[in-house]
Amino acid sequence: MWFENFSDWCVSSSCKTEGDVSPKVYTRFADKRHQHSLVKPLSESIYTAATNIQRLEVQGARNVAIAAIKAMQDLARETETKNRQAFLSELLEAKAILFSSRETEPLMRNAVRWITNRVERSASAKVQELAKIVSSASQQFLEMLEGSKERIAEIGARRVRNDSVIFTHCHSSTVTHLLKRAKLDGTSFEVICTESRPVFQGRITAKELLDLGVKTTLIVDSAARFLMNSADLVFVGADAITSEGNVLNKIGTSMIALAAHEARTPFYVVSELLKFDPETVYGDYEKIEERDSDEVWRSPPKSLIIKNPAFDVTRRNFIHGIICEEGILSPHAVTEVMHRKYPWVFEQPS
Repeated sequence: MWFENFSDWCVSSSCKTEGDVSPKVYTRFADKRHQHSLVKPLSESIYTAATNIQRLEVQGARNVAIAAIKAMQDLARETETKNRQAFLSELLEAKAILFSSRETEPLMRNAVRWITNRVERSASAKVQELAKIVSSASQQFLEMLEGSKERIAEIGARRVRNDSVIFTHCHSSTVTHLLKRAKLDGTSFEVICTESRPVFQGRITAKELLDLGVKTTLIVDSAARFLMNSADLVFVGADAITSEGNVLNKIGTSMIALAAHEARTPFYVVSELLKFDPETVYGDYEKIEERDSDEVWRSPPKSLIIKNPAFDVTRRNFIHGIICEEGILSPHAVTEVMHRKYPWVFEQPS
C-alpha cells in the first residue's frame, strides 16, 4: 500500500508523532510536497515497517530495530533522489515515520540515529556513495547488536547455578538466549514464566524454553508474588533504560520487582546498553505507550473505562544489576558507561 505523504500514513495508522519532529511542521511539509508533486513517495518498505511495528506485527525491541534497519536499507537502495540534500531529506522523513510508529522503542531510534548520523557526517555529495554508507552503517549496527547479544549471554549464564529456579516475565529474546547459553553450558535449571497479559507474550517464552528442553512452569501474572519465594533469580528484559538507571519493560515488571525485593530474590535486567534513551538525559520522560482497549476486552459494557499501558517503570532501587555487554552494572553507572561505549548516542541532530 502506497501513501502520498507522512500525514496520510499517520491517518491510516492512527499514529502520533514524537521525538524529533513536530506534527504541525511535518504535516505542512507533506502537504506542500503533495501540492507541488516535487518528490515521489518514499520506499514502501518504510511505511510497511512502520505500520507493522505500530500494529505489533513486529514484537520485541530487537526485532523492531532490525525491521527499521532493513527498511532504511531498502530506502537507500531504491532512492531516486539526485543530490545529497534530497537524499538527506528522504532519510529524515523516513526517520520521522519510523520514530512515530511506537513511543517506547529507544533501541530502534538509536539504530536509525546511527544510520542518519553516519550519512550526515560524510562529506560525500554523490547519492550512490551515501546509499552505500546507509548499507554499511546498517550492517555495523546489526553486528553491534549480535555481538552484544552473545556477550550478554556469556556473562549472564554464569549467574545461573545448577538446580536453580529462574523467574521471568513477558518475552525477551535476549533473556531466552542467555538461558539457552546456560543450558548449552550444561547447567541444570528450571524456569517460571508469567503468561503476560493481555497478549500473552509469556507463551512465546514458554514454547521457546520447552524447545530447549528446559522444565518450564507458566503462571498467571497475579501469581507472581505467591511463587516468588520459589525462585532464586529473576531475569527480565528491557524496552528502555533511562539516564537515571530506571527501566521500562512490559507492564507488570515493576510489580514483579517489588515481589522480588520483598522475597530478597535478586532481580536482574538483561539488556543491550543501546536501549538507553538519550532524550531522558535532557529532561524528557520516556513515553509509555497506551495500547488499544480491545486487547483487554473486545466488547466491554458501554461507559466502561479500560486502561491498557504497554509498559511500566521499575526504579533502579529494585534492580540488583543490569546484565549488558559491558558486564553486570549498577543502574547508577549506566549513563557513565554509555558516554564511554556509545558517545554518538548523545549527539544532538543538526
